[in-house]
Amino acid sequence: MTDGLSSPNASGGGDASRPGELPSKAADTSAEHPWPVSHLTAKIGEYVHRMGPVWVEGQVLRPSRWKSLVFFDLRDASENMTLGVSTQASVLDRMGADLEDGSRVVVHARPRWWSRGGQLKLDADQIRHAGVGDLLARIEALKETLAGEGLFDAERKRPLPFIPRTIGLVCATQGDAEHDVVVNATRRWPSVRFEIRRVSVQGAHAVREVTAAMRELDGDPEVDVIVVARGGGSFEDLIAFSDESLVRAAAACETPLVSAIGHEKDSPVLDLVADYRASTPTDAGKRIVPDAEAERAGLTRAVRDMRSAVEDRLDREASGLEQFRGRPVLAQPERMLDPHADRLGQLRQHAGRALVSVLTGADAVTRELSASLRALSPQGTLDRGYAIARDASGAIVRDAATLSDGDALHVRVARGELEAAVTAVTASDDA
Repeated sequence: MTDGLSSPNASGGGDASRPGELPSKAADTSAEHPWPVSHLTAKIGEYVHRMGPVWVEGQVLRPSRWKSLVFFDLRDASENMTLGVSTQASVLDRMGADLEDGSRVVVHARPRWWSRGGQLKLDADQIRHAGVGDLLARIEALKETLAGEGLFDAERKRPLPFIPRTIGLVCATQGDAEHDVVVNATRRWPSVRFEIRRVSVQGAHAVREVTAAMRELDGDPEVDVIVVARGGGSFEDLIAFSDESLVRAAAACETPLVSAIGHEKDSPVLDLVADYRASTPTDAGKRIVPDAEAERAGLTRAVRDMRSAVEDRLDREASGLEQFRGRPVLAQPERMLDPHADRLGQLRQHAGRALVSVLTGADAVTRELSASLRALSPQGTLDRGYAIARDASGAIVRDAATLSDGDALHVRVARGELEAAVTAVTASDDA
């Protein structure tokens, strides 16, 4: 677009350096040679006005009439984008029906650039209501896409909590859906609490408000289940619940979600991604909480069954105990010790004999060792008449030649000791 916008003052050479002349192309502009805003808007207008008419589909928002002109916004719900549209009142007269907020139309229009406000708008010369067949085809195509992504799979369905702490309810600002859900749930479980978000459930704002309410309740840690409820309606009334952005927001919820749109046919896509599909808001109120009376009756039956089971067990155990007590071994329990007493006597005899055998063997070994000790002991040598002589230093005298006359001797004999002195030394020639 930038290179396609050329200045009517361009000389053909693209030279933007001469004073008083504007750059001929957007690419030639710079901080030193900018375009004025009026010049840019004029060029955008020239570029837009070269476009031909185009057929555009969208959702009507805020239609209004002023004299012979009709104004409204055309919205693309999937991208959340809008364009202003103006047309002659005669164009609506040819439609044969009025424009309603939220209705889907196909517009034949030429893009127009309003330089003063810097806005792109459409100047329509034909307006038609979008056919229901086209919408059904688009919904079917969306179902195929979401099914291919696994958003309808039973494996991803989360079970509803048995007793939710708080129920998040998305419903209309006016209508019976809120009453049906709250009254039926409270009747079944009186202590249940609700966190209610009242929003538009049809029309231009339904997708945005329902989506925002689901996300808000999903982010509340106290909310254990979310119910999206509406009291039925025509196919066109329920079209918001087949919007892709709303359906994907529902699939992304971490909290289990119940769809209770209240219809019998042409089910919206929300039913397929919800964790549970209730046929009506009344059905949702009965499904999201247990029946207190039924649970109380079940508890009473369980207590009765447990008491009966315990009593039967006690009776069986008492009967078994009586039979056990009637056995002979319990009538004379000391008889159980007789085999053990006999065995104990045998073991004591074996132990006595083993002890005598051990002591006898030990005594014989002791006597043998004592005899060997006596044979090897110096005392035995002394007992045979020998003596041990020591000199003054205490050394044993083995050679008489080491002594001299008058040396003192210490002599040990078999019984006692004596002191002596050397009177004579006789050397021995025995080698």
